[in-house]
Amino acid sequence: MKFAWECKMYLGSSVPPSTHGSFFTLGTNQSHLKPLCCFTTHNYNSRVKQIVSTEFIKENPNFKYPFGSNSGEELSTELHNQTIQGYCKSGDVDKAMKLVAHLESLGFHPNYISYGFLIESLGRVGRTLEADALFQEMLCFGYKPRIRLFNALLKGFLRKGLLELAVKVVVLMDQMGVRKDQETYEILLDYYVNAGRLEDTWMVINEMKKNGIQLNSFVYSKVIRIYRDNGMWRKAIGLVEEIREKGISLDRQIYNSIIDTFGKYGELGEALQVFEKMKQESIMPDITTWNSLIRWHCKVGDLAKALELFTEMQEQGLYPDPKIFMNLISRLGELGKWDVIKKNFENMNCRGHQEVGTIYAILADIYGQYGRFHDAENCISALKSEGLLPSASMFCVLANAYAQQGFCEQTVKVLQLMEAEGIEPNIVMLNVLINAFGIAGRHEEALSIYQHIRESGISPDVVTYSTLMKAFIRAKKFDKVPEIYKEMESYGCTPDRKARQMLQTALMVLRQKQ
Repeated sequence: MKFAWECKMYLGSSVPPSTHGSFFTLGTNQSHLKPLCCFTTHNYNSRVKQIVSTEFIKENPNFKYPFGSNSGEELSTELHNQTIQGYCKSGDVDKAMKLVAHLESLGFHPNYISYGFLIESLGRVGRTLEADALFQEMLCFGYKPRIRLFNALLKGFLRKGLLELAVKVVVLMDQMGVRKDQETYEILLDYYVNAGRLEDTWMVINEMKKNGIQLNSFVYSKVIRIYRDNGMWRKAIGLVEEIREKGISLDRQIYNSIIDTFGKYGELGEALQVFEKMKQESIMPDITTWNSLIRWHCKVGDLAKALELFTEMQEQGLYPDPKIFMNLISRLGELGKWDVIKKNFENMNCRGHQEVGTIYAILADIYGQYGRFHDAENCISALKSEGLLPSASMFCVLANAYAQQGFCEQTVKVLQLMEAEGIEPNIVMLNVLINAFGIAGRHEEALSIYQHIRESGISPDVVTYSTLMKAFIRAKKFDKVPEIYKEMESYGCTPDRKARQMLQTALMVLRQKQ
């Protein structure tokens, strides 16, 4: 299976495709940039500027300037920059990028603040190649990025799973004399814990201690999680006492980590006790808290409690998270309780959650195989008709719904639609794709996705390897499982409890065959 994924570039920079469009892949060599990008505006006369501006407005009749007008008068660079920043603040990065192209066609370029807004906005929506191209352009103009900008780029790369490029960002920071701050360490720590990279996690924590960076509740919540994922849940819970001794108050992040730890190991009574204690201490549960409790109650089959929590969450005025819908829908569907699924949908609409109600209905249709939304394109059209702009997270939810039903082609189509919206595939989406092929018994295609991940510069995480192992176990290719496990370890990912269990299953089958 061939994967030819492209990314639209809105800027004037000419970046060789083999470099992944990255400054960090090329070191500090900027020879691939067009020399034009560093020209000053004095080479343009006002007549040329007026023609270009008029042509832009003709081609974009609905284009509005939040801080100006469409009168055809020549706009100042200050007004352009204010408008770019305004669009970024409102989340309309497409209009911001269109205005950047217009500004550059006049011979100008964004100022430092606008570059910062653009890079942060593009990173948030997963358009890392464009963010990187802007970063290159900044360097070309002689700007020296500050720590906030480095953190934005670092977060964007790691959100997509581009670990090698992220590491080069950190190296460049050192070379330019930009010191890591608390946020830098937290971005790295969050990625390493989520990816199951135990050694890298401890390396970051030790570096924080060495540099006098205080270990706060965020750091401790991540330590609890890394213990939990590596089967040391009692040690994770024991860490709470150490936190108290250091005078750090138990906040929402730590409570959420404790609740999730108890839930993962089936200690739901304790999880609910911690939940009640959390509320007694006037710490309001957030969507992460509710997600965890509902998810683990679904896992053990206690649907009555899961639905009770789901209702209570909505009564607290919280917006239901589509990620938990499939947990409820799949469990209820297995028991044939479609009337309860319908009732949940009606309750959401009554509470004013029509938008998520639409998502819920689509997911129920996919799971129930009713046929209306068996085409991914119809799903996206339905969401847009309700005024919902699909995000990277929403695409992953839809892809996962198709994957769980073994609809590989539709899972791939979701990925293609995601790219058509300008959102680059991240490691989460590619893991979902591996899972889809695994469920469908197409382990060779699952392996091809993994190979694509490695070739494209995205770093596999512990979920990638666990999902791939599961695909080969489903295909009864048990001899490949130890190989995948070994590769996971060599790549720096610490196998979690699930991966270790799958390895033991495969080894047991292989011993029985001998």
